[in-house]
Amino acid sequence: MKRSGMKLRGYLWIAGGASILLLLACLLFAYMKMLLSFETTLLLTGFALAAGVVSLLLHAALTRPIHTSLAALSKQSKELAAGRFHARAPLLGPAEFRELAGAMNDMAEALSDSFEQVRRAEQSRRELVANVSHDLRTPLASIQSFVEALQDDVIQDEATFRRYLETIRLETSRLGGMIDDLFQLSRLDSGALKYEPATLFVDDLLIDLLQSHAVLLDEKRIEVRTQVAERMPTVEGMPELLTRALSNLLTNAIRYSPEGGEIRIAAALDEDGVRISVEDQGPGVPAERRERLFERFYRPDKSRSRAQGGAGLGLAIVASIAKLHDGEAGVESADGGGSRFWIAWPTKRKDVPSGVEVVSLS
Repeated sequence: MKRSGMKLRGYLWIAGGASILLLLACLLFAYMKMLLSFETTLLLTGFALAAGVVSLLLHAALTRPIHTSLAALSKQSKELAAGRFHARAPLLGPAEFRELAGAMNDMAEALSDSFEQVRRAEQSRRELVANVSHDLRTPLASIQSFVEALQDDVIQDEATFRRYLETIRLETSRLGGMIDDLFQLSRLDSGALKYEPATLFVDDLLIDLLQSHAVLLDEKRIEVRTQVAERMPTVEGMPELLTRALSNLLTNAIRYSPEGGEIRIAAALDEDGVRISVEDQGPGVPAERRERLFERFYRPDKSRSRAQGGAGLGLAIVASIAKLHDGEAGVESADGGGSRFWIAWPTKRKDVPSGVEVVSLS
């Protein structure tokens, strides 16, 4: 709805004109009361009219920047209302209007970032629906076909019967792992987990990690080399979650490493805290895709097979666990090819966020 009304310049003109009329009325009153002579009254009237004209001209000159600045702010507000957050108001006019224009520009920048986050969240949601639907449908279809074959007595020999049962067990385990990933990621992202640290040794974390992955490493004949900094002190953290994060990194390294390859695990300490990296000899990750690797439900290779990954939740869980520990996770190119994934967190957090009690997700 279009609103009509007098503009600021009109009000200023009326104020200036009223001042001149008041001054002239005072001169006329003084002349009528014989307080001033005719010649003096005429002279003062001329001065008043001249001063009034100069005042109106100054009003016009001085209000032009204000009018221009207000017009720019009005235009920007309309652009923002229309969803065009790229619009920026020029810094014109008096200092107060410049500050207002700067605040409007900051607001536009914040709105642009917010809507970009919303857009990316919507894109992630669509990727979730597509990826999880595919990854759930595939094992479910496999389980259904094998169960129907067993129900129809198609399988007669004991070996094939047991092989079918083993396949059903493996596919069911895959489904359970995917559901567990979704559940844990949702709890991490919602802030439902309370940070309750325990004192732990990095050596113990790595020993447990290698023991739990011994079978996978033996299957691909992968050699693991570990390097732990000397005099590594105890650190604070949640052992279950840190073990889960390191397990995800090592599982990815095993998945993409060639048979007979080598994986290097290194633990170092610097002024920011402890940093554990897992380096593989896989194909590596292009630079343009590294920024999105830790996003939820993102998979760099949309066409990869089931054996090469799930719904893209593992690295997102690593990033969320690192954030809970006031740390971060990242990836970089390894020397001689491959990738080096790492997680880092301070040896001791200064702040402890509030939340509900931690529940075991293992």
